[in-house]
Amino acid sequence: MLSRRRTIVAAFLAAFCLLSVYYFWHKEPPNLVRPLQERRSRLWQHLHPLLKKYVPDCPKPIQNGSPGLPRFDAIHETPRPNLLTNVDEILQPMQSAHDGFVQAIQNLDIGDAFAPGTVGIVSSAGGTYLPTFVVSLSLLRRTGSTLPVELFMKDRTEYEGHICEVVLPQLGAKCLVLSEILADWNETKSIQPIEGFQIKSFAMLFSSFEKFLWLDADCVPLHDPMALLQSEPFASTGLVTWPDFWANTAAPVYFNISRQPEPPSTTRQATEAGIMFVSKSTHTRSLLLAAYYNYYGPNYYYSLLGQGAPGAGDKDTFLHAAIALNQSFYAVSETVVDLGNLKPGNSQAAINAGYAQADPIQDYDLTSQGKWRVRDPSVAKPPRVYFIHAGAPEFNPGKELLGPKLQGFDGSPTRLWTYPPEAMRRLGFDAERIFWEETMSVACTMESGFETWKSKSGLCDTVRAHWKAVFEKPDIKVPALTDG
Repeated sequence: MLSRRRTIVAAFLAAFCLLSVYYFWHKEPPNLVRPLQERRSRLWQHLHPLLKKYVPDCPKPIQNGSPGLPRFDAIHETPRPNLLTNVDEILQPMQSAHDGFVQAIQNLDIGDAFAPGTVGIVSSAGGTYLPTFVVSLSLLRRTGSTLPVELFMKDRTEYEGHICEVVLPQLGAKCLVLSEILADWNETKSIQPIEGFQIKSFAMLFSSFEKFLWLDADCVPLHDPMALLQSEPFASTGLVTWPDFWANTAAPVYFNISRQPEPPSTTRQATEAGIMFVSKSTHTRSLLLAAYYNYYGPNYYYSLLGQGAPGAGDKDTFLHAAIALNQSFYAVSETVVDLGNLKPGNSQAAINAGYAQADPIQDYDLTSQGKWRVRDPSVAKPPRVYFIHAGAPEFNPGKELLGPKLQGFDGSPTRLWTYPPEAMRRLGFDAERIFWEETMSVACTMESGFETWKSKSGLCDTVRAHWKAVFEKPDIKVPALTDG
């Protein structure tokens, strides 16, 4: 009898457990088990109506004049320029829309639109930027990094089957088509295209990683970036950005719209947003507000946040979004440095060919001691270079890589990066040589592999000829690459 009762009880408990599991999975499965695509769709189902609801109901900002080339000055404060002529017309409507969106995302139960515990790298590229990205990805793997990479493309017009299905998986990367992730879930009408500068914020928001490094297609780490994901300042802040050369030129009215005090011009530089570290577990709402700024960027927020300064676009949307929401961040203070070479016949004028960005760990070690080299360079040696934004020119032999910047005084091939000497020493090794090695490898193994290269010819031979002329000749002067 007792045995029979135990059997009945066991059967009942088993049935109860099965019903519970069924209910648990079908009623409201938790984010840990809900498929990632379902969580992405859920996020977009919440976000898309808010973007449409809180459109700024006013004319576009009208600008008169240009801020010029205002270099950042950490010591001498200067008045913030106001170049917008219709401030009174846009302030109240934009403030109301901004208030509404911020309040809506604060109350939004968005869940985790990412795979918890994951780390990786996110980028975007298509068309002529795709070969550049493959070279950059190859250089990333040279650092020893095994971080997975997600490459976002605007839509199917940028998707190249051979690259996405054969080449990139071998390099630990995969393609994602943004327009398909953002496809309207139950409506036939089309949504507003996300393109250009707008792509970055949405790619970040819909990437699968909980913590990630954003890299523009032409940005390359010189060392394994995993160390930065595990260390200060990222570990405690969840958002790390790097500086541009320029002063922050956000219009004064933006600070009224976002209800925050206007910061002094000496507070920090504008952002050079080709490189960023983001934790979505702490900063998803910052990314949502950045997405709002970019969704309405071309007509509204790009003007407000840059007023036409160099590089105006998405670059300042991320840090301003975090500040507007009172979220933590660390803005690397060490000044970005031009890398290039000297103009033929001129020992002073340099030709810019890229940007060098500092090691954030070493920068943080200094600033946490109150040592701000941006105010007094003599307080400490500069941090080593950790990233190069190699965009002028890109390392893409199908895109005018071998142009006038690679011709020396006599017109013969020369190095791209030789100046300034203090920046070259901070590299610590011959970075340009490995950039050319990987460029030559990609050009010679994939000469007809990219859509934008199919009309080109002789790319491998051209790159190999430059390599032999510059890196296999002992009379080519190599700049000092260490302080030793």
